[in-house]
Amino acid sequence: MDSLETIFSIQRELTSMMDLSRYPTSIDGRMSVLSTAIVHEAIELQRLTSWKWWKKPTPFDREAAKEELIDIWHFVVQASIELGLSPSDVLNEYKKKNDVNRNRQASGY
Repeated sequence: MDSLETIFSIQRELTSMMDLSRYPTSIDGRMSVLSTAIVHEAIELQRLTSWKWWKKPTPFDREAAKEELIDIWHFVVQASIELGLSPSDVLNEYKKKNDVNRNRQASGY
């Protein structure tokens, strides 16, 4: 089993342990709560940076940043599962979008 397959498997196991009584039943509801969670975790990651130019900078906490990034990964993987994407699908979609981004860069996007 490759790394991404392992991550998906671990996420499925975690989800099976959760009380999902408040988890939305519709796909759009699930995408809404998962994307909201991703945004909030990204904000928690951003708060670890010294983005406020008007404040005295603080040292960057790399370990806390790793934790926040992994929180984002949990929700991204769950959203992928909810959309029916396998690890192989994720890789294929990533490659397709990467090609688009490369073409954009090559054409002066």
